[in-house]
Amino acid sequence: MNNPFRPTAGATPPEIIGREGLLDEFAYGLRIRSGAPGLLTIFTGARGVGKTVMLGAAEDLARTQGWAVVAETATPGFIGRIGNAMRQLADELGPGPGGRRVTAVTAAGFGITTQLPPAQQLEWREEGVRLLRLLDQQRTGLVITVDEIHAADRQEIAQLAADVQHFIREGLPIGLVFAGLPAAVSDLLNEGVATFLRRADRIDLHAASVEAVQQSYRDTFDQGGFTLEPQLARRAAEATGGYPFLIQLVGYFLWQEAEKISPVLTEGMVDEAAAAARRRNGRMVIEAALSTASRRDLDFLEAMAEDEGPSTTGDIGARIRARPNTVGNYRIRLIDAGLIEPAGYGLVRFAIPGLREHLLQGRDQT
Repeated sequence: MNNPFRPTAGATPPEIIGREGLLDEFAYGLRIRSGAPGLLTIFTGARGVGKTVMLGAAEDLARTQGWAVVAETATPGFIGRIGNAMRQLADELGPGPGGRRVTAVTAAGFGITTQLPPAQQLEWREEGVRLLRLLDQQRTGLVITVDEIHAADRQEIAQLAADVQHFIREGLPIGLVFAGLPAAVSDLLNEGVATFLRRADRIDLHAASVEAVQQSYRDTFDQGGFTLEPQLARRAAEATGGYPFLIQLVGYFLWQEAEKISPVLTEGMVDEAAAAARRRNGRMVIEAALSTASRRDLDFLEAMAEDEGPSTTGDIGARIRARPNTVGNYRIRLIDAGLIEPAGYGLVRFAIPGLREHLLQGRDQT
């Protein structure tokens, strides 16, 4: 049995732990096909918590029900790329307007500009209606997924939301699934340009329980012919904090240890796998998340790292010698960046597992 763990962004893991039932409403919507609340879904959560994996699970579920899927990431021009994909799907399924089969496509501006001019906006909608009617005849529909909407151009999001709302009013079988950081999603839903999206089923993803991770590790390693005693499975699970990306990393390196050293895992092998996972998480997730942080942002975060639990904004302000309004501004910026999150009135905590330890280690090395 090959190593089943997949510690790569968006890769499908051997088991999606602690997410049972989250796609039930979406699955029901696929069955009734138009107007179901679950067909408008937004996944939110910290980096590494499995948002992209849940998008992939929704896409796979849709395909098994015979639905067409267009998957995109919210980089500039994504609305044009979705339009192109919809047009190509429609051309593959049937004739164009008036019975004419479309054999060539002129897509001036599609996928290049971030805001389509009015004529192309109308064309985009007409192509969508054409595709959805063809799918409706086959008793299926279209699911559009968009990842990382915290990076999206608001005009593109507004256009997509308006057109999907139009398709729903027409009774056409359309689903829209988003994923993004919590603060950015909240801002998006509060903006007038996207009020329609407030009706979406918002699912906030959190860490899985250590117990569920422990059982998953035991089952997976047993299937591979390895021996992972309960107390060691617990130790490995605790090292993940229940975060999906760390679950994959620890499992991946632990499997390597078992293949390389012994099929009977030891405490030292578990600790080595956990250490390797923390290093990889630091490079792949934490350093990437900190890459856009300013020196003053880092001062704020390093002041937070002095606390083992949540930090008060008053303590942070005293440590970095900043006035309350300045501390408030940095707090908002770091929440929007997905680095910290509210933990109660006047309290904040780190949103990314391992971030505090990474900051402390960096301080010790300077």
